[in-house]
Amino acid sequence: MSRYIATRAIRGANALVSEAEAMLSQALKERGNNTSVSFPNTAYYLPVIFGMTGREIETLGQLEASLAHARKLLHPVPSDKQWTPYLGETLDSGMATLIAAETIEAIRYIYGLQPERMPGVELAGATAFTSPDADSAKEGASNGHLNGAIDDIQLRTWGIQLVDGRMPGFAAIVGCAKTNEAAVQIIRELQRRNILTFLCGNVNGRSIIDQLNEEGVELGYDTYTVPFGTDTLSAIYALGFATRSALTFGGMKGGQAREILDYNRDRVFAFVLALGEVDDLKYAAAAGAINFGFPVIADTVIPQILPTGITTYEHVVSMPWNEIDGGDDLEKAEKLVQKCIEVRGLKVQVSDVPVPVPYGSAFEGEVVRKADLRIEFGGRNSRCFEFLRMAKLDDITDGKVEVIGPDFSEVAEQGSMDMGIVIDVAGRQMESDFEPVLERQIHYFVNGASGIQHVGQRDITWIRLSAKAAEAGFDLEDFGKILHARFHSDFGAIVDKVAITIYTNPDQVGELLEEARETYDFRNKRLADLTDDAVDVFYSCTLCQSFAPNHVCVVSPERLGLCGAYNWLDCKASYNINPTGPNQPIKVGRVIDADRGYWEGTNDYAKAGSHGVVEELAMYSIMENPMTACGCFECIVMLIPEANGVMVVSREDTSITPAGMTFSTLAGMAGGGIQTPGVMGVGKFYLASPKFISADGGFPRVVWMSSVLKESMAAELQIVAEREGDAKLIDRIADERSVTSVEELLPWMEEHQHPALAMDPIF
Repeated sequence: MSRYIATRAIRGANALVSEAEAMLSQALKERGNNTSVSFPNTAYYLPVIFGMTGREIETLGQLEASLAHARKLLHPVPSDKQWTPYLGETLDSGMATLIAAETIEAIRYIYGLQPERMPGVELAGATAFTSPDADSAKEGASNGHLNGAIDDIQLRTWGIQLVDGRMPGFAAIVGCAKTNEAAVQIIRELQRRNILTFLCGNVNGRSIIDQLNEEGVELGYDTYTVPFGTDTLSAIYALGFATRSALTFGGMKGGQAREILDYNRDRVFAFVLALGEVDDLKYAAAAGAINFGFPVIADTVIPQILPTGITTYEHVVSMPWNEIDGGDDLEKAEKLVQKCIEVRGLKVQVSDVPVPVPYGSAFEGEVVRKADLRIEFGGRNSRCFEFLRMAKLDDITDGKVEVIGPDFSEVAEQGSMDMGIVIDVAGRQMESDFEPVLERQIHYFVNGASGIQHVGQRDITWIRLSAKAAEAGFDLEDFGKILHARFHSDFGAIVDKVAITIYTNPDQVGELLEEARETYDFRNKRLADLTDDAVDVFYSCTLCQSFAPNHVCVVSPERLGLCGAYNWLDCKASYNINPTGPNQPIKVGRVIDADRGYWEGTNDYAKAGSHGVVEELAMYSIMENPMTACGCFECIVMLIPEANGVMVVSREDTSITPAGMTFSTLAGMAGGGIQTPGVMGVGKFYLASPKFISADGGFPRVVWMSSVLKESMAAELQIVAEREGDAKLIDRIADERSVTSVEELLPWMEEHQHPALAMDPIF
């Protein structure tokens, strides 16, 4: 163990604990013992203190005991004359540093000094916090905020990805890179590997956050790159995130310090990258990170600490910037990141996607706003669809990407155009049942490109391309390159050849769209002879949990997924392709209530899949414990109490509904993984199922429906009407062409003798 590191860390810890004690003393005098203390939107008190000591800090006065505990962990600064094994003293001091740092940050929240404000910074998806003191807290501060503590919703999203391996780990970067170009390249290398990155600290007042801001790099939750603050203390939020991961996903309890630290060493693959000069406080904070099993890699000359069992491999590694082999800063940055991955032992899978923009899962949640838009495909002003079909091996050329029709160069800025993406796949193990499973992956594959936003699927696809991506050289052919690379990478077991044709000629788009819709319909009708009672297994679908982490989707033979793209057979095929993937079998088990759709198995899954948010799930009811939704639903079903029935609004319908709201407004009520009785997102072909809200009266409860559904599903709905014994039932249902308010709806129902008027009250 290095005496130099021990001396610096122990000295830094002593100084920080003394500073925290002084701050707490002043805060107690000014605010009093009973002042509330918390990190906003978190459920684990002050997480490091709670995890390490079990203390549930809720008031300012309770921090005194925590700081007293930190004081006991401190040791004297080592003597210049005597060498001892300093590892234990250094680790103790590191933990004292974390407790003191969390105390200081909590006090700063009380005074409105956290999250830190930074002039000129606008963050995508970062938490904003204001208080009555915030405007006076920092001279000249703008509305830009750094992140502060990670909220619990985001913790769930990232934590799940860390646990199941989609996100291999996270990096805490402290300090400032040698150059702005090096800073950007470090971030791009981490994003390319889907590594979550937390930013904090500075060197002589300059932070990597400043560098990235100057280079226009988008920071925030959406891009896996989150700036905590420009001082070293902000690193506590990364360790708080790690502690909460163990508490949330590892089943740990507050006070189980050893178990929490072991969990992080073995399951949460994180590391600290120290850029620039390392002072006493950084050494002390690094010692705290080593407690969690997180090694520290520095780009300066510092003593190294070899393995002792605290971390998996080395504890502290020095890789001086000027000694890294490489012709320029970009090469050096790439090698520095590679060294970090090597030291921590991350298992990284990188898809080689040959496009001119950064690519990786870090960009899947990126939003292309109107102001940043170059062109869009689909949405209100154009058509866009995606269609995957199986081909014979001899009929296609692997890797062939062809664009038929004009590109977007002649389209005005922020304009729109039609586009059809047709993917032909061939393989010895390929089956037609796999087509919709592969087709659904297009959403994730395309979203991985920086500057591209993909929403929806099938014939409701909506793609936005940013001006920045277009300037970088991204064109229509690049969509094909992404799909070719990713289908081979992710589905190599069943895909031998992939060819992509992109159509932009409006006439051809229209013709192929009709062909695609015929195939969509065929896939939907495959379930005609399957019923829920005929099987003992339903399937889960967690594809949308990256957007709505508490959403649970259960797919049965008589209830397809709310996105409309996955039915029971699709999920079965998906499970066969990928047994550890998003579609897992649910043994339905004992029947609890056959009419409402309760089984032991589905209830158990709902509770586990939603992380305890959804206790019970009724498969056949909108009024009692309905299924949740993310936001990809094709239709919204909503109660109209005055009419004793429900309305069904299509995603394609932009009109005002009898509820006084458009689809977009209603979507905010139906989405987000929230279980809201009376509101439910569904796939449109669920309307034709005998189990459609059967517990509440079934299809005869529909009193209003978007005309686009009536027209596009005329044949299916007529079958439903005849099944219900009323061939004119669809004609008795109002739509936006005749009714736009509840006041108009009731007379319509009476005039057309709608059956809901004579049914039992729906609630």
